[in-house]
Amino acid sequence: MSETTLQPLATASSSRTRVELALRALGMPSDIIEFTVPTRTSAEAAAAIGCGVEQIAKSIVFRTKQSVRCVLVVASGADRIDEKKLKEVLGEGVKRADADFVRAHTGFVIGGVAPVGHIGDVTVLVDTALWSLDPIWAAAGTPNTVFRLSADDLHRIPGIRVVDVRQAS
Repeated sequence: MSETTLQPLATASSSRTRVELALRALGMPSDIIEFTVPTRTSAEAAAAIGCGVEQIAKSIVFRTKQSVRCVLVVASGADRIDEKKLKEVLGEGVKRADADFVRAHTGFVIGGVAPVGHIGDVTVLVDTALWSLDPIWAAAGTPNTVFRLSADDLHRIPGIRVVDVRQAS
């Protein structure tokens, strides 16, 4: 029997470490806070941190319908994503990515997707509404870790695009 070249799935601690290393490489604050309760949703994260839900930089992963690209939208936890606007920005339709797609492209589980440290090719879009908030909090690779950053820190992420994709209130 020949040896396989399969690599083990990234563990939660390696996901967190990957985020920490990516933040340091970008010159961003890399102090990660770990909670004993899940911070998987914007409401859970805001409650654990003690901030407003709008200050949570939620990560929503989409899959483009034709080209099957991985698209990460980072938006305020208080906002919903307008998929019609997202289609206009990307030039093709999208659908929410399932857990396997998210893990395969980002290296993170749903609820822990960070804006940095992805294992694959990920298009990162940041909604314009985040720039009016300071500080903001983002997932740090696991469903119970976060890190604090300013909206301006998001500009340090290579290749991001700032777009308006939130639904009108």
